[in-house]
Amino acid sequence: MFDTLSDRLAATFKNLRGKGRLSEADIDATAREIRIALLEADVALPVVRAFIANVKERARGAEVSQALNPAQQVVKIVNEELVSILGGETRRLRFAKTAPTVIMLAGLQGAGKTTLAGKLGVWLKGQGHSPLLVACDLQRPNAVNQLSVVADRAGVAVYAPQPGNGVGDPVQVAKDSIEYARTKQYDVVVVDTAGRLGIDQELMQQAADIRDAVSPDEILFVVDAMIGQDAVNTAEAFRDGVGFDGVVLSKLDGDARGGAALSIAHVTGKQIMFASNGEKLEDFDAFHPDRMASRILDMGDLLTLIEQAEKTFSQEEAAQMASKLASSKGGKDFTLDDFLAQMEQVRKMGSISKLLGMLPGMGQIKDQINNIDERDVDRTAAIIKSMTPKERAEPTIINGSRRARIAKGSGVEVSAVKNLVERFFEARKMMSKMAQGGGMPGMPGMPGMGGGPGRQKKQVKQAKGKRKSGNPMKRKAEEQAAAARREQAAQGGALGLPAGQDDQNFELPDEFKKFMG
Repeated sequence: MFDTLSDRLAATFKNLRGKGRLSEADIDATAREIRIALLEADVALPVVRAFIANVKERARGAEVSQALNPAQQVVKIVNEELVSILGGETRRLRFAKTAPTVIMLAGLQGAGKTTLAGKLGVWLKGQGHSPLLVACDLQRPNAVNQLSVVADRAGVAVYAPQPGNGVGDPVQVAKDSIEYARTKQYDVVVVDTAGRLGIDQELMQQAADIRDAVSPDEILFVVDAMIGQDAVNTAEAFRDGVGFDGVVLSKLDGDARGGAALSIAHVTGKQIMFASNGEKLEDFDAFHPDRMASRILDMGDLLTLIEQAEKTFSQEEAAQMASKLASSKGGKDFTLDDFLAQMEQVRKMGSISKLLGMLPGMGQIKDQINNIDERDVDRTAAIIKSMTPKERAEPTIINGSRRARIAKGSGVEVSAVKNLVERFFEARKMMSKMAQGGGMPGMPGMPGMGGGPGRQKKQVKQAKGKRKSGNPMKRKAEEQAAAARREQAAQGGALGLPAGQDDQNFELPDEFKKFMG
């Protein structure tokens, strides 16, 4: 969603690189480019004006003029201001002191409230809560049935006493659900309300009646991130009519321009609390303004990546893998079965392209990431599963006839089996090297990057003597400077360290260099 904005901002910052000092013209030009980028991303005009004013004021201050790298300082300022307009601190759910906690979902029809109720149920379940989804959308055809299906997929309970399709009183259902939750020991109640195709008095009145009936601890306004500025207008109207405590952005994985996400928190004064960025029930998480700002500026989102890995990977299994790779056998205990298990765990974390997109600097190879074929993982798994247990444990025994049989069983070419086995050996060798503390192979002579003094093959050529300048005046000045340095060295300390010489330019005597190797 933020690809276009990210590209424009990256191009703007690229023009600042290499400048030791930023002039007024540089700051104005940068601010103009950022303003255009934000307006093209459909960010609300008042938000753009406030954002640019803050950036220009800070860019003209001492923090940039006195910085060693002004361009990086400007990026830092833009990052901090993005975090600010996205809401600043991460806003957490408020839970009631006495269960159940009541969360009411509201918004326009088509914003994705019913699906989001299931996603919120999965998220709450993962946090150790016992949620109950309540079907209070009794107008839309099959809305009650849809919530029941979503709740079943999410593995959470649902309260749907009325059939819907225009039958039943949503206010009474909401009121009864609280007592039902207390009886059945559910600690969170998620109320799914009806939506409309536009802001009207009937929607507002029904939402207000449900609010008064259940006194929710949190009212979450669900906004479709793809509808642009209209999302901000809708949120303002709903805030004035019913009121809400936080915003949930749905369809954040779409290809719209994303201005609503950058505008809504600043305009309404209510923070974005959750974001839905996919079709699966697991594609939902708390909204972190600092992480979103980092993604927009192509700085990655390593914290979210680490959190996803911690949810998916078993610490015990990871320790076993590491011990196999670090063993004295050079990683030979690490088999294709282990490789397959690791690959399946990575797959559980989600789309490979999404995971790579969380790494810093990946915006520069965005096209290659988008062209990744997710089915390659399935093909690799099919090849490994077509092998016998002995072949997985000892891939060296896989000869031509075995390759042909494996290829036939997995539906691939023989060359694909050969390539997989070769890549496995290379990957195992590299991972074993890293697990043993050798670092990355192919980088000899660097601490922690593999290799050692015995691995360096090429002899380093001796440096030639310093050439003298052909300009007589310049050569005379160089000779005088050299004589002054010799005189100063003669007055040095017991170790021969020239007096007043800084540590950066200090070099060991040749005898010490030979001794140190």
